[in-house]
Amino acid sequence: MLAQENILNSMYQLWVLGALDNTGELTDMGRKMSHFPMDPALAKMLISSVDTRCSAEVLTIVSMLSVPSVFYRPKERAEESDAAREKFFVPESDHLTLLHVYSQWKANGYSDAWAARHFLHPKTLRKAREVRTQLLDIMKHQKLDIIPCGNDWDIIRRTICGAYFHQAARVKGIGEFQHLRTGVPMHLHATSSLYGLGYLPDYVVYHELVLTSKEYMSIVTSVDAYWLADLGSKFYSVREQHFSDRQRLAARQQFKTESEAEMRLKEEFAQSQREKEERAKAQKSVASTPRIAGVGTPVVKRTPRRFGM
Repeated sequence: MLAQENILNSMYQLWVLGALDNTGELTDMGRKMSHFPMDPALAKMLISSVDTRCSAEVLTIVSMLSVPSVFYRPKERAEESDAAREKFFVPESDHLTLLHVYSQWKANGYSDAWAARHFLHPKTLRKAREVRTQLLDIMKHQKLDIIPCGNDWDIIRRTICGAYFHQAARVKGIGEFQHLRTGVPMHLHATSSLYGLGYLPDYVVYHELVLTSKEYMSIVTSVDAYWLADLGSKFYSVREQHFSDRQRLAARQQFKTESEAEMRLKEEFAQSQREKEERAKAQKSVASTPRIAGVGTPVVKRTPRRFGM
């Protein structure tokens, strides 16, 4: 029973990401995602980045998220390591902070010594580089373009939002957020680049949760409410004065009706295909059965032809 529940939860997550349609069949996005050996949300983010024209940067971010944390913090040099880490911070995004770390490491010739001086794990960075090379090969094989976005990092944040809109939270207090769908309280970790902003963004998406004494969001990026409504329309909508509760209810009812209609069409098509296969099988069986003369059937005897001299 538990295994079945896990399967249903997994299918639900794939449906949320657009990898499955309303009948449980793979979509075009799902088929593309299946080629990438990683978490589905990361695969969705990487594939979507081609359309948003920031795939070069997102490729690096996905690679950095596929390895353990590149930062290390020795107890005897905690303040020094914290200061070094803050130099890499990109306001409003831990994802972009990881991109900045990798870009600086690359600019310094992928140097282990440089990484060690800045309290970064050289071995983990090298692993991220290997992952990036492997993913780059897959993208080339799938004919997905590698497109840099330059300095327009808002495009990257929007792309991240499109893959993690189901893991979104709204600010509730100082360092405290509330999950948009479940209402579960969660907190911003002190190591996040958003922690020292001086203000907290209204909405964020996160990569994963870390449970200690509280639930802390790990790898957080601030997002716009309109991005959530646009990219996560299955869950969210922006409350406008001209958009009444009755209209929202009608929109949900329309979605339900369309889903049911799609399911019926799918079932009718499947039934039609089964009947077609059964008819073809029956016709083939009749054609291949030898005919046997029945009782009372006259048998025509033929006189053999004679050939004269």
